[in-house]
Amino acid sequence: MTQSVPPRPANPCINICRMDAARRYCQGCGRTSTEIGLWDGMTDAQRAFVLAALPARRGRWAGSSGKP
Repeated sequence: MTQSVPPRPANPCINICRMDAARRYCQGCGRTSTEIGLWDGMTDAQRAFVLAALPARRGRWAGSSGKP
């Protein structure tokens, strides 16, 4: 019996790479510069943890100014 390997969590980068100095997150993907730098070496669990945090970060942006 062959088991399929689940795909690695996808990189959330959308090629809008601008850091928001006040929030310290990328305006495109929502990650910190540390998360961006470590992404390739992260485990699937670490990537999933970062990805799970992104909607809340984006929600805070929308609640404060409507923009990232």
